[in-house]
Amino acid sequence: MLKMYLRGQMEFVNSTDLIYGVDLAGTFVFAVSGWLLASNKKLDIFGASVIAFVTAVGGGTLRDLLIGSQPVGWTQDLNYLLMIGLGVLCGLFFKKVFEKLRKTMFLFDSVGIGLFTILGIQKTLEFGLSPVIAVMMGTISAVFGGVLRDTLVNEIPLIFRKEIYATVCLTGGVFYLLLQRFIPNDDWAVILTIIYIISVRILAVKRKWSFPTLG
Repeated sequence: MLKMYLRGQMEFVNSTDLIYGVDLAGTFVFAVSGWLLASNKKLDIFGASVIAFVTAVGGGTLRDLLIGSQPVGWTQDLNYLLMIGLGVLCGLFFKKVFEKLRKTMFLFDSVGIGLFTILGIQKTLEFGLSPVIAVMMGTISAVFGGVLRDTLVNEIPLIFRKEIYATVCLTGGVFYLLLQRFIPNDDWAVILTIIYIISVRILAVKRKWSFPTLG
């Protein structure tokens, strides 16, 4: 009986459900990060909500438009809007708490870009496009929301600075595709890729790895 129960639980909580849940969590975290930055820039509630929205779904929206997936993903599932709304409310009422959890938010952000990279690759491959394009779309999924956020609040986007950010997504995407060739279980490929992206991102920040600037 116990074995049957455990087998049923494993079937119920499958990898698709897990990825979907973490995707929603990543949407929430990105919405909070957008809200916090907009709040620090002294935007009003509407402006900060717009920034939270584009941070959370901007990358996925651009990816879907580029690969011809319409309507775009978040318009078909209101749970994404719910997560963004929840992120806005949490940013509004618990701003000080989130500011104290910057290290935790940084970790969630790293997990988010790892997962969004993989989701972007998977969706692009499903449309029959090449692995090279898939890696590019995965990176866009992960970082373009941040590009829109920084641009709208008059900041130089993070991916255009010395800090290693988009490069982690590009190499992580290649790593994921290589793992798929050698590991038949895609769950392990997903987990190992996220671990890779988190590890490299943390090391890059702690050890201040960066590319040289021009001029």
